[in-house]
Amino acid sequence: MILLFTIPELNAQEYDSSHLVKGIIQGNDTLIQVTVGDIWIFPERKFASKKQQQKYSRYVEKVKKVYPLAVEARILLEKYEPQYYALDSQRARKKLMKNLEKELLDKHKEELKKWSISDGKILLKLINRETHRSAYSIIENFRGEFSAVFWQGIARLFKNNLKDGYDPQGDDRMLEEVVRKIESGYY
Repeated sequence: MILLFTIPELNAQEYDSSHLVKGIIQGNDTLIQVTVGDIWIFPERKFASKKQQQKYSRYVEKVKKVYPLAVEARILLEKYEPQYYALDSQRARKKLMKNLEKELLDKHKEELKKWSISDGKILLKLINRETHRSAYSIIENFRGEFSAVFWQGIARLFKNNLKDGYDPQGDDRMLEEVVRKIESGYY
């Protein structure tokens, strides 16, 4: 006999009570079949020296500090982008962006003052990871090309690039690993 059950999927981000799963009754047992999301397995890191291990630990701490802001950036982008494009006048759009910018600065200004240049580089990578867009393109879309070029110039002074992409299989492999471990609760 096959039964269908409604079982809430346990997920920290969303709750969906309409998820149907298949249940099979065999004798006195009921076997429930559930699709499980991706499970990431990373090999244990081996370090050649204590110094390398400390460097990796500092990197993990930086990512843990910066990652929540990248997630917040994604959430804000998802929230405000439709509102932004629904506005008719450029003046109203500018006002919305100024208010959002002021709100964010009021909330994070003191924290950001304490950050290093490498923290900023990690944040740019993570914003790209979360939004699937470079920081340059986000600035260009919401503040205009002139602003994007200006901030790109400032970033270049600090050996940064707002146009950098995110490559989880290449240059950003270690960052992707750390983020996956943070997301899974390992760190």
